[in-house]
Amino acid sequence: MGPTQRYLVDRLWPEPSVDLEIDEAMAGFTLPPPPPDRPLVGINMVTTVDGRAQLKGTAEGLGSRADRRLMRLYRAAYDAVGSGAGTLRAVGFWPGLPDDLAAMRTERGLAAQPTSVVIGGRSPLPPDVKWTGDGARILIVGAGNPQAPLPDVELLVAPTPEPDPRWILERLAERGIGSLLLEGGPTTNAAFLAVHAIDELYWSIGPKLVGTDALPMIAPVPGGSPFAEHPREGRLLSALRHGDELYLRYRFTDYGR
Repeated sequence: MGPTQRYLVDRLWPEPSVDLEIDEAMAGFTLPPPPPDRPLVGINMVTTVDGRAQLKGTAEGLGSRADRRLMRLYRAAYDAVGSGAGTLRAVGFWPGLPDDLAAMRTERGLAAQPTSVVIGGRSPLPPDVKWTGDGARILIVGAGNPQAPLPDVELLVAPTPEPDPRWILERLAERGIGSLLLEGGPTTNAAFLAVHAIDELYWSIGPKLVGTDALPMIAPVPGGSPFAEHPREGRLLSALRHGDELYLRYRFTDYGR
């Protein structure tokens, strides 16, 4: 089955145009080749206008149905879709694609569903965790984590209590994964930023203000950010609007320019 509802967007940049179906506006969406030494990493986040990525502790309620369709269109381009264990515990993880996007992937010679990856640390996931999907599943935990095996899930144990993103990307590359889309949370995003491993950023801005101390899309890097004095410079690739929402795409690499 394809999408059951039409979502119209205005393309603000590049080549401005109005009243495009969101699938049409995204028809030319492609990823650059991965870096020479690791898989490509993108992050997809929704925030309020004042930059908060959480409402009552989760991202639920920050984006619209159109934003959820856009999220699935991003997923369709990636080999794997990832989430931190904290996000999984809070709201569950359903990284699957609808039939129309699964068919599009198979036409391109890809698996119908992206591999789903959950990144944990020291604490095990409960056996009743809400993690579903028809694709392969990989759970990554830290050394000493007493994680029990989960059905149909490959368990990878890192050599450190908190898995290093570089180690994670090496293990994914060994499994033929050339691109990873992270969908939260802010702490996981911060870990990948700290090791220079964010290449693309997809930012949905919902028309909301909360004025709370909720986390932003990237949490403060423990021990200090390597970009505190010299921020990473991004390049705006596209800007779409649906109603009062904005959808921005940035690239933070030079090799794929």
